[in-house]
Parts: sequence; C-alpha cells; structure tokens
Amino acid sequence: MDALNPGRRRRGEDSAPRPSYVWDGLEPSSPMGRYPKYKERRSSWSAKWKATVCVVSAEDGTFGLGVSSFAGPVCRVINDHFSPHIVGENCMATEKIFDMMSRLATPYGSQGLASYAISAVDLALWDLKGKVLKRPVYELLGGPQKERIFCYATGFEAAWYMELGFRAVKLPFPYGPADGEEGLRKAEELVSGARELIGPDMALMLDCWMALDVDYTVRLAERLRPYRLRWIEDFLLPDDTEGFAQVRQRLPWQTLATGEHWYLPQSFARAANDRPVDIWQPDPLWVGGISASVRICHIAEGAGIEVIPHGGMNSPYGQHLAFAMPAVTWGERSGGVSPPGVPLAEMVSLPGTAVIEDGHLVPSEAPGFGIEVDRSLLESL
Repeated sequence: MDALNPGRRRRGEDSAPRPSYVWDGLEPSSPMGRYPKYKERRSSWSAKWKATVCVVSAEDGTFGLGVSSFAGPVCRVINDHFSPHIVGENCMATEKIFDMMSRLATPYGSQGLASYAISAVDLALWDLKGKVLKRPVYELLGGPQKERIFCYATGFEAAWYMELGFRAVKLPFPYGPADGEEGLRKAEELVSGARELIGPDMALMLDCWMALDVDYTVRLAERLRPYRLRWIEDFLLPDDTEGFAQVRQRLPWQTLATGEHWYLPQSFARAANDRPVDIWQPDPLWVGGISASVRICHIAEGAGIEVIPHGGMNSPYGQHLAFAMPAVTWGERSGGVSPPGVPLAEMVSLPGTAVIEDGHLVPSEAPGFGIEVDRSLLESL
C-alpha cells in the first residue's frame, strides 16, 4: 500500500477568467475573512499540500485507487502508521480495516487530517474490492436506488451552467461580518441578480464556507428570504455546536445545511437527535471514505435528514455512493465546474469518471469505481 503526492493541474486552469452576470470576479468568503491580509484570496492562507493518491494492491497485482487531500501529513499517516498494520489483511474486510484505522489514529485524533488518510485508504479498498469481484461499487452497496442522479452546479457562471443543462445552482458567498451592512446590501444584489437570471423555477443555494457568525447568518437569511433559497450552507465554523442550535432556533423557516468539515460518522450521529441542520454534506474523500459515508447515510435516513455529499459528482466515489443510497437526493458538481464554452467531459480529473449530461448522471458500470489509470503511470508520479 502506497500513498503518493502528485502534482496535478486541472484542465482549464490556465483559461482566462470570464466575468458573469452574477459573479463578476468576486472571491468566496472564508473563516479568515476577518483579517484584511487574507480576505481577498483563500489561496493566501490555505495549505499548499497537494492531493493524496493511495494505491492498495492484492497479491495477484490487482490494485485499487483512492484519493484525498493534504498530501504532506496525510501520506505520512498512511505510509508510516497505517500501512504496517494493514498490509497483509484481507482486502475484502473493509469493515475491519476501517475500524482499525479509526482506532489506530485515536492517540492523535481520528478526525481531521487522520480522517483524510482513512478516506484515501478506504476508497482504494472499495475500488479494489469491486475489481476483484468484477462489479461496480454501487452494486456492492446494494445496487442502484435511483435511475439517475439529479445534479447541481456550484460556481460563478450560472448562465453557462444553465446552458449545460443544470437546473439548480449554488453561489459561493463573498461577504461576511467584517463587511457589515454594506455586505448585506451587496449580498442581496448578488442573490437577486442570480434569481433574475435563472428564473423562479430553478433552485438557488448559497455556500458561506465557514465565514459567518450567528447574528450575521440570521440577518442575511432574513434579508434574502424573498429570493427563496433552497438552502444556506456551511455558515459557521464546523465545531460551533451551540451556534448551529441558535441559528436553527432563530430561522425555523430556512433550510440549513452543513457537514463538509465534519469527519467520521460520530460527528453526524451527535447531530441526528438535535437536528441543527436539515441537510448533511459529508465529503467521501474527507469524511472517512465509503465506509464512513454509508454509515452516515443510514443515520440520516433513520433521522429523516437529507444527504447531499460535498463535491459528490466531482469523482466516481461520490457518484457511486449517491446512486446506491436512498438518503442521497442530489449530487454536487463543484471545484471549477467548467469555464464557459468548455464541455464537462474535458474537466474530468480521474479517467473513467462519468460525466453529467443535461443535469443528471449515471455512474460507470465498470468494476470498482471505473477509474482507468495504468499502474505504471502512478508509479512514475
């Protein structure tokens, strides 16, 4: 088992930015927005570690591929700590290995960076299991639960997303408490412009990416109520349990979502009873892989909570999960959906990933996650 640290550039990365009717070159908000030095660009403070790629091999040479983020520390966790205890285990024993990794990481905390490491290994194991059994992962999870996955787009170019066939759009939010009343006014301009552009029938959402506080969230939601947001997400720091409860109490009419930065099933289990939000958004590449995501979906279904995984349509991992799980209702395409004029098929980062067509997606039927990567290419990274 090996974890690699590739330097990969996405297609379209060098394309010149194009202003849109809605976005017009604004930068998404962030939890560092209170500091002027870091307000303008997330890249000015975010970690520079690249993606993690984990390869798990069976005795016959068949291998599975998993990916996650923050390669610097995550690869060390996988190679230095997990690998000596996992190598030699039955590759079909995904339950056992997931449990082992969760327990191995307890001395330094199984959530956070360790969860990213658990995710990469777990995804690789599920990919390997599907290849050994010659079945797509969604069949191993119980088979197709829906005929196709309804998808929405997150990003700047709402008009282009409509042209691609999307019928739901989520805007990154560019303001926060430091912007005061002017920020609220500009927020209304942004959202009212989006609503005018997409019309009354398309769903419109807002991603605040951990940048707000309780009071600003409430004032923002009240100001935007006429524009019928499908949900507001990720508005507080992920561990602000009391804050989420206060927002829920003060905004009983607004659908709320979070969970992108919650890790392992325990975080979601704690939120199942109090229900501070209506929609959970675990990221399969961060939350603990498929094993954790399935557990979270089962908890959500029992509690009557909707699951819409963060970036679920960006890779085959979330695609297979969404196709099989009744709790998952929609799929998100984010992370640079597609510059205007560039087909979605040209934005695939993992070869073999299914592509959204007319706002819907059906995963690959190929074994595992259907990722078409040659082992020799991986070893050359």
